[in-house]
Amino acid sequence: MSDMHSINEAINKRAGRKLLPSIAVSLSLVALIWTALAYRREVFVLVVAAAVLFGIREIVRAFNLRGTYISLNGLMIASLALAYATWNGGIAGLAVATAVALPILLIQLLTRGPEGFVASATATTFSLLYLPFLGGFLILLGRTDMGLERVMTLVVLVGCNDTFGYLVGVLIGKHPLVPKISPKKSWEGLIGSLIFTVTGGILAFIHILNVQWWIGALVGLMIVFSATCGDLIESAMKRDLALKDMGSMLPGHGGMLDRLDSVLISAPALWLALELVKAWL
Repeated sequence: MSDMHSINEAINKRAGRKLLPSIAVSLSLVALIWTALAYRREVFVLVVAAAVLFGIREIVRAFNLRGTYISLNGLMIASLALAYATWNGGIAGLAVATAVALPILLIQLLTRGPEGFVASATATTFSLLYLPFLGGFLILLGRTDMGLERVMTLVVLVGCNDTFGYLVGVLIGKHPLVPKISPKKSWEGLIGSLIFTVTGGILAFIHILNVQWWIGALVGLMIVFSATCGDLIESAMKRDLALKDMGSMLPGHGGMLDRLDSVLISAPALWLALELVKAWL
């Protein structure tokens, strides 16, 4: 037990995260997503909407700490409207709801006068697109009859990328990938992500989606790119805002945004890939 404790502590120190709580939280989230989709897809929409709302709260707090005003209530109402429109109207509903919500949020900012308007408008636009808009693609993945299979494929792919990139990087990582943005990410970790995510993509597309293995391999490569970029985008945002984590609600991860970063960029990538597969095969 002492040896295992020493190993765990060494991993925690090098990774900057507590490994066991992180694993427990990840498995709990996977179980919640699977249960929601298996029970009723509408419940999954509520889960996504709740995650986005928690993320909105974190990002508004982060910008407010730097003196940039964003309307918390306005963004939360817009997020719920986008989730509802996406569930009922698909990609067209998401697009129209976003196009309607953005000018309303900007008009709301006019009531505060011109001081700081550009900064607030830019932060509001970024927050709307980054969270409820990109999060809407999770709902698009889950709203079809194959929703469970599509979303669990996303979970497998992003999970392989994050987990094995993390483990390989912690164990043998020596060459920083982008030290100015995320010092703990390494080229070795990226290679680990590539190997295991491509393998996970092949297995997921064969056994979950019943699609040819080579498509799974290509999509796995795409998800490594999207998930890694999603992680780096959030890391850059935290560094610019001088934050270690966006929150503290998820032990071993930080805030909700620290868990959603890879997913938010990967969900539209997988949705597009599956739409192309459906159209061409």
